[in-house]
Amino acid sequence: MKENVIILRYGELHLKGNNRAFFENALLKNIKQSLKDFSFELKKISGRYVISNYNENDYNLIIEKLKKIFGLVSVSPAFELSTDKEEIITKCMEIAKELTGSFRISTKRADKKFPVKSDEFSAFIGEIFLNANSNLKVDLHNPDTNIIIEIRENGKTYILTKIIYAHGGMPVGTAGKGLLMLSGGIDSPVAGYMMAKRGLSLNAIHFHSFPYTSLQAKEKVLKLKDILEDYTSKIKLFVVPFTKIQEAIHINCYEEYMITIMRRIMLRIAERVAKKYNCGTIITGESLGQVASQTLESITVTNSVVENLPIFRPLIGMDKSEIMKISNEIGTYETSILPYEDCCTVFLPKNPVIKPTIKKAQVEEGKINLDYLIDEAINNIEIIE
Repeated sequence: MKENVIILRYGELHLKGNNRAFFENALLKNIKQSLKDFSFELKKISGRYVISNYNENDYNLIIEKLKKIFGLVSVSPAFELSTDKEEIITKCMEIAKELTGSFRISTKRADKKFPVKSDEFSAFIGEIFLNANSNLKVDLHNPDTNIIIEIRENGKTYILTKIIYAHGGMPVGTAGKGLLMLSGGIDSPVAGYMMAKRGLSLNAIHFHSFPYTSLQAKEKVLKLKDILEDYTSKIKLFVVPFTKIQEAIHINCYEEYMITIMRRIMLRIAERVAKKYNCGTIITGESLGQVASQTLESITVTNSVVENLPIFRPLIGMDKSEIMKISNEIGTYETSILPYEDCCTVFLPKNPVIKPTIKKAQVEEGKINLDYLIDEAINNIEIIE
């Protein structure tokens, strides 16, 4: 026996007051975009959406897609019936015959015109289950199956036996657009995921130092982009040729300041790309104290070159183990740990400065033709749609 609809529930959108329609419409658009390869019908009932007339063979794929749509908190396969007592009884008898072990009935009566109160109806249906299958028993605290009966205002009743949790958050696109600095490591994809969860759509920028970093490293970043797109919609990737800049830093600048100078130049380039492509923020995967370039002093010195945009660091207070856990959950971890190093590992100094100063960084930058190198890198960016 197969359920004939899928109920989609959303969470924070209930709190949006007069702006709620904007967020609901964005969520609706994202659902349709995510399921564009499937045949189905979508309708709205009070506080949720219902998918019907889908191909049963597509069920598992549809569920996996739905779980990754930010804004949805859970989905449930369900039977949709007319709110008719006899029709509900007939369906419950069918369900009971296929169950084993213990069960509980939970009724939610949103339609107050239905003449039987929720607790009374739960007890009544419980007896129907026991009469239909003598092997069943009631367990109100830890049942094997929790049967939920939702009597809705639209004249329909929904019977479901499981709740599949999604990622929650806000619909992608409702908070503007951000530029993610996507390195290829564990942290940056997680940072992108977390900001998309708060409604940001994403572009991404990657700094590539061929031949010091391999083409496999670039392919790794493309794979991470593809995985993130399951959550975020399409991501435009800007691949910046960074070899000449790193060589100039390596030849001319004080070794301990190499990473600091590199990060400052990356942020200068990221800000210019972000402004050109209407991104309102730069997103990084930095976590305070994780490496030398992520101390309070280092972050202050690198921040100082960004003139007009905020820099979001959603991982700033997280341990590496917490970041790795999310990376595993969203499916980026196995790709992130592939042994293809990014440009941050090129010409790595033995003892990078952990307490740099803006003044010293400016002195070191004066040793290279900074404006020319940045302009050349930006003019040769590869854009991957």
